[in-house]
Amino acid sequence: MADPYLLPVDTTLDAAGRVVAVLPVGSLEQHGPYLPLITDTVVACTVAAAIARVHPVRVLPPVTISCSHEHAAWPGTVSISARTLYSVVEDIASSLRRAGVPNLVLLNGHGGNYVLSNVAQETEGVALFPTGADWAHARARAGLETSSRADMHAGELETSVLLHAHPTLVKPDYETADHDAEDRPHLLTRGLHLYTESGVVGRPSLASARKGEAVVAGLVEAFGWCLAALPGQ
Repeated sequence: MADPYLLPVDTTLDAAGRVVAVLPVGSLEQHGPYLPLITDTVVACTVAAAIARVHPVRVLPPVTISCSHEHAAWPGTVSISARTLYSVVEDIASSLRRAGVPNLVLLNGHGGNYVLSNVAQETEGVALFPTGADWAHARARAGLETSSRADMHAGELETSVLLHAHPTLVKPDYETADHDAEDRPHLLTRGLHLYTESGVVGRPSLASARKGEAVVAGLVEAFGWCLAALPGQ
């Protein structure tokens, strides 16, 4: 359960007996002129809270700063190194195991956190969610009109989720902010600023609260498959 500020408010009694923890991992990076810097964290926390209403998991407070180096050209973006993020997640997983919680699911809200795949591969009891297949399921369920490639940043999906869950965080400029930049060959080495002046890649004008609700519902469904694959579940 989460309060309006996206932080879990469980007591120690609420946490007792939970053997699967969910760690939302967001970012602090530009999302165009109409979505907040914490958009990825908001999305991850929104999905985690929805999952906890259906599945018996413990939701942890989010990691709010991660690997956003490709967005460094815009004010407000802050990053940590992949090494640091790896160490933070590894330490959290180790602490949970010592406390009798053997499974940790990393609920990643930022596509640039590639290192989380390595953490899941190399660290006992750690899983990564959503996968590409999970996102595809949620996108199809919501009837999103843009592809995952075209809908790269602050586009239809992210704007829809915020319109659904936290509409006061969305400024009206999103309706005229569409930008196409599907061809991004040097994104990882040179940064996103080569392909978009606004920081937007996608069609936020297509966003709606209805689509956002369906995206979250689709991810809650997909989490059931993730949960079933965990050891001991």
